Amino acid sequence: MVAAAYMPQVKGFPETLAEQALDDALGSGAAVPVLAISGLQGSGKSTLAEQVVARARNRGLNAATLSIDDVYLTRAQRQRLARQVHPLLITRGPPGTHDLPLVHALLDAAAAREPLALPRFDKLADERLPQAQWPRLEKPLDLLVFEGWFLGTPAQEESELAQPLNALERDADSDGRWRHWCNQALGRDYPALWQRCDRLWFLQPPDFSVVPRWRWQQEQNLQAAQPGRHGMSRPQLERFVQYFERVSRQALHALPALADRVVVLDAQRQIQALR
Repeated sequence: MVAAAYMPQVKGFPETLAEQALDDALGSGAAVPVLAISGLQGSGKSTLAEQVVARARNRGLNAATLSIDDVYLTRAQRQRLARQVHPLLITRGPPGTHDLPLVHALLDAAAAREPLALPRFDKLADERLPQAQWPRLEKPLDLLVFEGWFLGTPAQEESELAQPLNALERDADSDGRWRHWCNQALGRDYPALWQRCDRLWFLQPPDFSVVPRWRWQQEQNLQAAQPGRHGMSRPQLERFVQYFERVSRQALHALPALADRVVVLDAQRQIQALR
């Protein structure tokens, strides 16, 4: 258990946790470490990532965050996939809907300590922002914190895909084409990206059942931050998280054994253990 003395809270996580993650990344030996923070939707990945960057800057280091959510394919690219492969691929998020060449180019630039611009995705508009609006970093990075809901997750065995596990898969993917395609993309295209992460931290929830509530809180915060713009309703969100359920359950199964550090959370996102 995490001791009570661990406590000064900064945006929901103990300050010491960010310090430990920072020390772990800097101890990797990489010239420009990439610290990956993985965790299911709403688990606090971006909060911890921001805290790590803040602590790094307090030490005089130049650090930045990159989210897997900011490198989704554009809507036009997903529309093409929806026409050519499966209609469900219009929806951002599952494996196969990310611009992996863009991520690798960003990591190459960071490793070479070159100036770079970090992409940003507008979730309410469901579109990547124009490159002219991406924040630009002119100084060489000393640390990149990469966060995302399934970083480090391996593909499932094909035999595990036979039966649908929720209403979305049953009603919209009855033949399994979508889930097989996403799983093949996960096994084929993403391991090279995972290998570029020098440290992997996993924020582990008690189970998948907390994700709809956590993601709804996230959606409400997103909409509150941009008044006048409309996001998802609760029923729409309940369906949306079903797109992520299969890979999320795979992450829960696999990542505790693969991650360098596991932060065990309860249903209120309070830390129960650090392994």
